[in-house]
Amino acid sequence: MDVAVAVILLLFASLVTLGVVATVKTVRAVKRGVERTSIEARRVVEETGLKARRYSRPGPAGKLAELRLALRTSVTSTGEALEGQAAVDPSLSEAVALLGRLRAHAQELDAELRLLEREPDRARIAARIGELEERTRRITHSADSLRWAAQDRARHFADDDLAALGRDIDLEAGALRHWAPASLPEPGPGPGPAPDAAVEPNIRPGTWRRRTSEPGAGQPPKSL
Repeated sequence: MDVAVAVILLLFASLVTLGVVATVKTVRAVKRGVERTSIEARRVVEETGLKARRYSRPGPAGKLAELRLALRTSVTSTGEALEGQAAVDPSLSEAVALLGRLRAHAQELDAELRLLEREPDRARIAARIGELEERTRRITHSADSLRWAAQDRARHFADDDLAALGRDIDLEAGALRHWAPASLPEPGPGPGPAPDAAVEPNIRPGTWRRRTSEPGAGQPPKSL
């Protein structure tokens, strides 16, 4: 009885533990989904605001918004392209690592641009525009180079795979069109001539015919 109770308690504890683990995993997954959705929504809101400021604020302020928008668009697009293809092409892992380093520079530059947007001295902003524009150009050029290289690589592999598939299809199509029946085997030698009728041994055929042609041949001898 005590053993049965212990087994039941052990099963109950195992079920409770599994339920707790499943609940924790579900909560973490939901939390990651919410965080990802929040980051995406915040990014969309910021980019929408940058687009609005680029056209609504003339002069250095509008230029800062334009630089931030170009920087974010280039790096984000490259990240999506590389991370999406790295799952099927491990050779892109080094490119992903380089993009991580480039993203750190982009975030640092974006923070400087965001601070300058609040700078009341327009002359100071105008004095730094040239430097900031050059840094933005270098970062976006590097990000675009990585993205274009990944796109060229994917297109090259797709072309090679398509060419190989075309060759296989041509071979299969040729095999399917080869519907001529296989050649029939040549007939073997026919049966030989039927053996002659049974004849008495040691009697030539001519002699036997002469005997059968004489009158009374083949009749039993008359008794004396």
